[in-house]
Amino acid sequence: MVEATVVANRRTVSTLLLGGLACAATGLGCGGGTKVVAPPALEVSISQPIEEPVQDTLEFTGRTSAVESVQVRARVSGYITKVAFTAGALVNAGDLLFEIDPREYQAAVLRAEGEVARLQAQLARTQAEVARNQALRPTGAASARELERAVADQGAVEGQLKAARAQLQTAQLDLEFTRVTAPIAGRVSEEEITQGNLVVVGATGGPLLTTVVSLDPIYVTFDADERALITIKKATIGRDGMAAPEKVREAAQPVFVGLSDEPDFPHRGTIDFVDNQVDPSTGTIRVRAVLPNANRLLTPGLFVRVRLPVGAPKPGLLVTDRAVGTDQDRKYLLVVNDKNVVEYRPVKLGALHGGLRAVTEGLTGGEWVIVNGIQRARPGVTVAPQKVGMRPEAPAPAAAAPPKA
Repeated sequence: MVEATVVANRRTVSTLLLGGLACAATGLGCGGGTKVVAPPALEVSISQPIEEPVQDTLEFTGRTSAVESVQVRARVSGYITKVAFTAGALVNAGDLLFEIDPREYQAAVLRAEGEVARLQAQLARTQAEVARNQALRPTGAASARELERAVADQGAVEGQLKAARAQLQTAQLDLEFTRVTAPIAGRVSEEEITQGNLVVVGATGGPLLTTVVSLDPIYVTFDADERALITIKKATIGRDGMAAPEKVREAAQPVFVGLSDEPDFPHRGTIDFVDNQVDPSTGTIRVRAVLPNANRLLTPGLFVRVRLPVGAPKPGLLVTDRAVGTDQDRKYLLVVNDKNVVEYRPVKLGALHGGLRAVTEGLTGGEWVIVNGIQRARPGVTVAPQKVGMRPEAPAPAAAAPPKA
């Protein structure tokens, strides 16, 4: 009897639970309850791609280098009496960098000047002797032998005077070399030898004192692969009718350079040299560009990214990188159709242009792309779109939004 009552109670509870669930599912509620309201549509920001000419480009990595780089070395031996620069400072051509004790070389100059003066006086005496013998020779007061001896003495003194003058010039140069000056304008490195040390010039030259590198303009060198080289040459042939590396400076082919922390390529230069052969071990050819560097932002030895335009600009579509999603190794966009339903579009992307990414395949002009909310939106879901500009600073486009369903 007790077991029958327990079973009956369990059936009654199950019936009540099922009835409550049925009321909730149908939205009717037992005894006049409230209806269940569907969640609002997901709000997303949409924008149309920007249609403008897009330039095909090739990208490489390279290094900056100085147009002029000089190792400053001592040219005479002696003790360094002065270091006249601050390490890392900017210097002009001719600025004093080091001074070597000049006293020994000043004495050598004075000694050479004295020898020149002595020989000049001796030359004047021999010249007078020649003139006197020439005047006396017709009268017989001077013999031919005496005249010949006077002329020979004059020639010998003239030779000695030339050698003495050369010795004087050498002494003057050595004295000048005691002042070690900057050969070019640029930035100087640290001093390799400090004041008070002895420098000795040997058969292979003097010791390294410091280095100076120029900063404006500056070179950017990169290696282009064979495929890129062929593409560039074909584009050059299509434009000029021939590919002439020897005329690369005249062509002024532009390149754009970006540093490692720069998203774009703000520095513009031109190619001024292409090597004469491809390296068979790497399949690349060396290319060099020259860039202005008035603000001295670029330093020799920096790693840079290089963008090289190829061919003529073509019509293209640009979207912000925020709108691009990644599905394993594929890129995609989410597009809102005229029924406010999200569609999945696999695309192929190009290079950045003014902060926007070029879309080469998978998108047509006039379509509405989700630019904010791509992480929450899913294909097939109905959304509530809001128009925004594709560029952050741009106003919303004037075209009408897709009609709401």
